[in-house]
Amino acid sequence: MSQELYYVVRYTGPFGYIKPWTAVRDSETFSQQFLTPSILCGIERKLFPELLNKPFGLYRIASYRLSYVGMSMQQEQTQPRGWNRWGKTLERPRAILTRGIMLNPALHLAFRTLADAESATRQHLCLCRNEDILFPGPDIITVTPDDFDQQPFDGFELVFEPSERSFVVGYNRFDNGAVMEGWLKIVGNPVKTNLEI
Repeated sequence: MSQELYYVVRYTGPFGYIKPWTAVRDSETFSQQFLTPSILCGIERKLFPELLNKPFGLYRIASYRLSYVGMSMQQEQTQPRGWNRWGKTLERPRAILTRGIMLNPALHLAFRTLADAESATRQHLCLCRNEDILFPGPDIITVTPDDFDQQPFDGFELVFEPSERSFVVGYNRFDNGAVMEGWLKIVGNPVKTNLEI
C-alpha cells in the first residue's frame, strides 16, 4: 500500500494582510495569522479556475502553513462611499485606520498531486488584498503528511473541523452564511527572527 504524499509549493512576498471578520469598523487591527475556509477556497479557485462551478469546498489543496517575520503598523486614510450635506456643502468625512501588516509572509501550500503543484508554481496569489502578492518558489518539495508537521514547515494553520478547541472565524457568504470554524495548529516557530523563513 503506497503512502500518501504532499507536493509543497512555497510562496513568499514582502507583506500581507488578512483582515479579521470582526474588524469591520475597528480603527486599529492586526493581520489575522491564518486562512479561513473561504479564503483558502478562493486561493484554490484562483489557481485552478476550472473549480469555479464546483460546490464550496477544497479539492486540490490538502493543507497549508503560514509564517511571517514580524508586524509593521501602517496607517491608511479612508473615506465612506456616501456624502454628508452641511447646508449647501457636500462633504465626505475622512478617517485614519492603523493596521498591523505581516512582514515577509511565507505560505506553504500542500497539494495532493504533482501536476497541481507544478501548475501552482507558475502562478502568483494574494492572501486577501490585491496588493499582497506572493510569488512561488521554483522548487516542489515532496513530503509525507507527518513530515509536513515538522520543520521547515513552521507556521499557523487553521484546521477546518469542529472540536472542543474550535472557534468561530466568520460566516461563509458562498455557503448560505454557514458558520466557519476550526482550531489553530501551530507548528514550530511561526514568527521568524530573520528573513530566512
